[in-house]
Amino acid sequence: MSDGSVVTWGDEGCAGDSSAVQDQLRGVQQIQVATNAFAAILADGSVVTWGHQRFGGDSSAVQDQLRGVQHIQATFGAFAAILADGSVVTWGYQGCGGHSSAVQYQLRGVQHIQATFGAFAAILADGSVVTWGDQGCGGDSSGVQGQLKGVQHIQATFGAFAAILANGSVVTWGDQGYGGDSSAVQDQLRGVQQIQASQRAFAAILADGSVVTWGDHEFGGDSSAVQDQLRGVQQIQHTRFAFAAILADGSVVTWGHRNQVCDSSAVL
Repeated sequence: MSDGSVVTWGDEGCAGDSSAVQDQLRGVQQIQVATNAFAAILADGSVVTWGHQRFGGDSSAVQDQLRGVQHIQATFGAFAAILADGSVVTWGYQGCGGHSSAVQYQLRGVQHIQATFGAFAAILADGSVVTWGDQGCGGDSSGVQGQLKGVQHIQATFGAFAAILANGSVVTWGDQGYGGDSSAVQDQLRGVQQIQASQRAFAAILADGSVVTWGDHEFGGDSSAVQDQLRGVQQIQHTRFAFAAILADGSVVTWGHRNQVCDSSAVL
C-alpha cells in the first residue's frame, strides 16, 4: 500500500494470516514468497517473515543478521537475502537452500541471486557464480564451474539454471529434464541477449532477433513448429507450460503445451 503497510488474506496455512506480525509491517519496500511463507523488506533494511515456519516463515535464528537487506530471493522452501555489504543470509528448509554454511565464505560481493525449486545461484562482482541447495535442482555447479566466468545474468526453470556470459554464450546446469543440458543447441547459443524460462524449458533471444529453445518439449523446449516465424523477436514472456514472443511488428508467436493456453491461433 502507499504507506508501506501490508494487507493479507487467504488460507492461513498458506501465510494468508499476517496478524502475528502486522504491527511490524510498516514501510515495506519489497515482498518475496516461498511456499506458504512471505518475507518483507522494510525501509530500514530489516526483514519481517510470516507463514509456515519450516519453509522460511520463521527467521528468528538469523534475525540479528538481517540488517541492510537489499534484495530477497526464494526457492520452494527457503529465502536468501543479499545485504548491503554483498554478503548473504539464508533461512528456511535446508533441502531447498536454507542452509548456506558450506559456501558462506564464498558469498562475498554478491550482485544477484536466482533460484530454482530447490537451489540458489549467486553472481559475484567478478562474474563468477556460487551455488547451493538441492544438487538435483542446480545446487551443484561443479561440472561447469570452470566455464562460469564473466556471467552477466542467470535464468532458472524449476530444476536448472542457464547463465549468459559476457561473450553472449550460455552455460547450463541442473536437471536435464528441466533444461540443464543445452548440448543439443550449444552451437546456436551465440550472441544471446535474453533468456526466459517456463517450468521445464528455456528460450533465448539472439542478437539477430531469432530464438533458440531447449528443455522439455511439452513445456516449450521445442519451437520447431514456429521457428520460421520467430524473426525480429523483441521480448518473450512465459507461463509454466508455454512461451509467447512479441515480434518487431507487434505480432505474437506462441508455442508450448497446447492444452495449457499456448495456442493463440484463435485470437491472432
